[in-house]
Amino acid sequence: MVALERVGIVEKAYVRAADLSGGQQQRVGIARALAQEPSVMLADEPVAALDPVTSRQVMGDLQRINRDLGITTLINLHFLDLAREYGRRLVGLREGEIVFDGDIDDVTDETFREIYGRAITDDDLKASGG
Repeated sequence: MVALERVGIVEKAYVRAADLSGGQQQRVGIARALAQEPSVMLADEPVAALDPVTSRQVMGDLQRINRDLGITTLINLHFLDLAREYGRRLVGLREGEIVFDGDIDDVTDETFREIYGRAITDDDLKASGG
């Protein structure tokens, strides 16, 4: 129950997973991982198919897990605004090669050009929920 409390859904403890929303299911997955007491947590596109509000809730959960529990958290994201808002370090890959590895504060539009092979437009950010 402690893990469910950490992600804010303890009231859903006895609800079938199939009856939960996508965001709640994602948070259950995070709670299940927490129950294993990991030293590292890998979240592969944890906000895919979630609305912007729920995406930020899930990212906030992962941020608190890192900050409060000291668990290293690696998150694979395609949402640039969330990477900038919640990340501390960014590793950018292009065609399987690392093209950027550094502090999130050092990320520029040029960095994203290197990663994606083209400029990122405002329309791209809107399409990604940003």
